[in-house]
Amino acid sequence: MTRLVHAELRKYLTTRLAWSMPLTMFLLGGIFAAVQGLVLVLLGEIPTGAGGEVIRPSELFDDLTLARMVYTGAVQMGYLLALVLGILTMSGEFRHKTITATLLSSPRRGSLIAAKVISLALVVVLNSLAFIAGSLLGGGITLALGDAALFPEPVELTTTLLRMVLVLVLWGLMGFGLGVLIPNQVIALFVGVGVTLLIEPLLGFGLTFVEQLADAARYFPSQASTSVLDLFAGVDEQTAQQMGAADPLTWWVAALVLLAYAAVMTVLGWVVTARRDVS
Repeated sequence: MTRLVHAELRKYLTTRLAWSMPLTMFLLGGIFAAVQGLVLVLLGEIPTGAGGEVIRPSELFDDLTLARMVYTGAVQMGYLLALVLGILTMSGEFRHKTITATLLSSPRRGSLIAAKVISLALVVVLNSLAFIAGSLLGGGITLALGDAALFPEPVELTTTLLRMVLVLVLWGLMGFGLGVLIPNQVIALFVGVGVTLLIEPLLGFGLTFVEQLADAARYFPSQASTSVLDLFAGVDEQTAQQMGAADPLTWWVAALVLLAYAAVMTVLGWVVTARRDVS
């Protein structure tokens, strides 16, 4: 198993993804966190309904909540890139016609899938560190410009960042399963990105108008990812609703929901790979 994991890591390290993906995650993390900081700390305003008065979001939250929201402002782009990385892990074998050689050198397909899952998790963790570094840099600049605390309550804020790593890893595993189920890399990427950015948000929005199904949207991957971060812990319910966080799942339930998605996709990938004929 160790040999197979090393082999999978070498495959990744010898491609352009080894430097382009961490760089992309660093840059996007920094840019989107900076934009989030600009909106929350410097430019954004929320109407209070009292004579047309407005209040800045930064005035509604304590230092910890504000820092959480700024530093996780790019999480959607982060888990989207993690999904893409997971898709490429397996679909790349089919696109570049290396799957036959891979299976000939590793005939035990179960061991091969396990090695790919382990190596993918390690790769996503490394990319997540680059993503967090960019988020801390971009978000920290805007917090500093707004005279806000850069890293309040280190233990709690670090926990939030570690949960963000967990979210990205689970999305990477979901992408891996999708890459196995849809061997065509272009189609797999189109489906994964399209569902994440378009179909799921529209479906979740539509369900809010159906009383019997309104709560189902909380269990969608994107909303569960936000719930894992528990950004509004300690914030009063009315303020949380103003920021679009009405009745979220508790963080550990949301983590289990994401884990279930990742497990189902990974197991499906395992079964399909075990039974698929390649040439």
